[in-house]
Amino acid sequence: MKALVYEGPREVRVEDRPDAKIERATDVLVRVTTTNICGSDLHMYEGRTDMEPGRVLGHENMGEVIEVGSAVDRVRIGDLVCLPFNVSCGFCRNCERGLTAYCLTTPDTPNMAGAAYGFADMGPYDGGQADFLRVPYGDFNCLVLPQEAWERQTDYVMLSDIFPTGWHCTELADLQPGETVVIFGAGPVGLMAALSATLKSAAKILIVDRHPDRLALAEQIGAIAIDDSKVSPIDAVLEETNGLGADRGCECVGYQAHDPQGNEHPNMTLNNLVQSVKFTGSIGVVGVFITKDPQSPDPLYREGDVAFDYGAYWFKGQSMGSGQCNVKHYNRQLSGLIQQGKAKPSWIVSHELPLPQAPEGYLHFDNRDNGWTKVVLHPEGTR
Repeated sequence: MKALVYEGPREVRVEDRPDAKIERATDVLVRVTTTNICGSDLHMYEGRTDMEPGRVLGHENMGEVIEVGSAVDRVRIGDLVCLPFNVSCGFCRNCERGLTAYCLTTPDTPNMAGAAYGFADMGPYDGGQADFLRVPYGDFNCLVLPQEAWERQTDYVMLSDIFPTGWHCTELADLQPGETVVIFGAGPVGLMAALSATLKSAAKILIVDRHPDRLALAEQIGAIAIDDSKVSPIDAVLEETNGLGADRGCECVGYQAHDPQGNEHPNMTLNNLVQSVKFTGSIGVVGVFITKDPQSPDPLYREGDVAFDYGAYWFKGQSMGSGQCNVKHYNRQLSGLIQQGKAKPSWIVSHELPLPQAPEGYLHFDNRDNGWTKVVLHPEGTR
């Protein structure tokens, strides 16, 4: 099969690899029809993780079931399915509580919770930027999609990660109808948080970024764009909220946050949120933070520490929720919103490329080139 393989920092290549196959009776084999490049992939692409060369990338996947293991009961050959980026068992202590991002069964290292396709330090599972994908515990992990999804794949593939993750961020922030929310980061996840806030009837949605194409997309769904290269985002949020601050805040950037001058500050958006959110307000954090980053320009973050303004956070009586999204907890209900025409997450898609052009897609997306807001890939292999 053709697969996109990580070779080293900023070096990915489409190669011939052995076909993915059924390995256990509970597996499902999927012919990938649509897969996305995610902002989280860029941490590995840039060499900021310990991703090992030779791994197949891709954790935002959907496709057609072409083979099922002997113990698979519910999923059928021919089904179009979307796969959560979490590889989870469905029966461990955490999965039983809906915490599928912290599955205790699927990691391959001790004292670890959670696994994902094609992701550093999250199990041995190859990704789906390839012709075929092995799906462990297929009955649990496959979301079987309605027939209309064949014609709306760029909407439904967002159920694999970014739409549920954006929704999860608003859940972590405890956003309620009629409230004001500020979102730092207008990348795909930040835009999905803005969409989620719209669906939840937020009264005012503020979104902070400095890329005009991304801010323009946010404005299309009624968000108020704040360009932090032109104004202080904290002052802008306070002005929009009569000096009180937003009720809720969403961190959708992560540890590679940069200021307008291009300097990296892993603590920047966290501290800006503390200053932008009101007394007793709450913050959701889904931007990626890792335990150590030896390549960080920040000496603290090389050891995984951030200079967080805990004094202001404590004094303001704020609360914070953080962590990866438990996609299974949300994807079925969000699928219903897509099917009923309430949500169209594909509005952020800028480019659809065949898999052989994936290296070009990574290059442009990593450069934040104008107009490259979300890249969707379509493998072309046949079995």
